[in-house]
Amino acid sequence: MEELSDKQAKINEDWRAFLMGEEPAFHRTQMVFRLIPASPRCKVCFAPFKGPGGLVMRTMGRGPAKMNPNLCGICENYAREAPGGAEIPLSMLFADIRGSTSLAETLGTTRFSALIARFYDAVTHELIRANAMIDRLIGDEVIALFVPVLTGDKHPHAAVEAARGILRATGHEKSTGPWVPVGIGVHTGNAFVGAVGSAGVSDITALGDDVNLTARLASLASAGEILITEAARAASGLPTDGLEPRRLDLKGRRAPVDVWLLRIGANATASERHT
Repeated sequence: MEELSDKQAKINEDWRAFLMGEEPAFHRTQMVFRLIPASPRCKVCFAPFKGPGGLVMRTMGRGPAKMNPNLCGICENYAREAPGGAEIPLSMLFADIRGSTSLAETLGTTRFSALIARFYDAVTHELIRANAMIDRLIGDEVIALFVPVLTGDKHPHAAVEAARGILRATGHEKSTGPWVPVGIGVHTGNAFVGAVGSAGVSDITALGDDVNLTARLASLASAGEILITEAARAASGLPTDGLEPRRLDLKGRRAPVDVWLLRIGANATASERHT
């Protein structure tokens, strides 16, 4: 394996320090920007893009970036000029719309697009409230990272609570049923987080086996269900009362994965509804 140059090693160490919350000045910046009510906003520094706050941010160079509108100009410049990252402990959340192909066929293009936009808005609101880093809004899926710089060592708890919040925000607790059916996977592990890309276009994302595992869980969760790995459940302190244990044989993995099923909605037990 080729060794990193001294320059790249320094860049990666800077990424690690940032992601682990070891840069107090940046953390204070996030806290200030988070207080300004607006959405959408930069998924890294939380600079708002709309409203009066957005106007002020644009004068500071923190308007939506040209190549990646999920980042502000300053964060995109750093990601482009200092590509790299670090392997860190974190929690991950994947939320998928169930039956999106059938929904698209039933609703038609215009109404389905409006549904996806409403889904993005509802999920983004819950994730920002939970201090998540929004990795992707793509198709019928939302991917979020809960990293120490945003949530400290409470990232497993934040991910589980965000999953619950998303199902509530999409109507899974209502007797009439959800306005969009969503299944969620939550896992706590390790991943490489940083700026990846090519030709000067970089995005901040997460890579690794634990990321793939979380995606697989979300694909198996039915509407109103959260599949939580034992690693995430134990780290979050979530009691097992009212949870259903599962052992999943996932394609490409040598050993079964122990998970817990948490339901929200008509099929949830009384203990789940009141946790």
